[in-house]
Amino acid sequence: MVPLAYSSTVLLFSAFNSLLIACLDFFMKMVTSYVTVSFSIGVAGAGTARIFLDVMRSSKLSLDIAFAPSKSTGKVLVSELPKDGDKRCTVLYPASAKASNEIEEGLSSRGFEVMRLNTYTTVPVDRVDQMLLQKALSAPVLAAASPSAIRAWVNLISEVDQWRNSVACIGETTASATKRLGLKNVYYQTQPGLEGWIDSILEALRLHDYV
Repeated sequence: MVPLAYSSTVLLFSAFNSLLIACLDFFMKMVTSYVTVSFSIGVAGAGTARIFLDVMRSSKLSLDIAFAPSKSTGKVLVSELPKDGDKRCTVLYPASAKASNEIEEGLSSRGFEVMRLNTYTTVPVDRVDQMLLQKALSAPVLAAASPSAIRAWVNLISEVDQWRNSVACIGETTASATKRLGLKNVYYQTQPGLEGWIDSILEALRLHDYV
């Protein structure tokens, strides 16, 4: 993960009603730089919520989560984020530079004023030791945590059609990206998160008689 530079003069936090947290690193920098945080806090899902609460306890900050979607996908978040009638609702959305536009476009279509702030990006490796790559290619299950991870993997393997092992994805978004890239035997749970990801990995391993 590579942090991106941004100007603090752009971040007039008093102008926002809500903050959507997908990047805890950015959030911690923000709360240590600004004494007063007066907006509602929403998180991307249950996993982010748990980490957020752990961070709050360890840092002795007293901030509460006002919203978490019932399912950790952009589509569900967009449909469920509460809107206060016809009042002006402004959202600050720190995100990965590689994240899709689904959230800000969806919220904008519902009448929210969204400011997306790209705070980090992910960079694929330039090369992998060939011996390590051969071992990786022989692994029965690839565990994928993001669409960018899958894209990096596909760029590493020369013949996607010839690689027929299983892919266990952390959620539906990653699974959809995996299928679009032509990979088969994709496993994922309807509820994204670490527990479901582990279940998907075990399910894929059972197919290969490893469990």
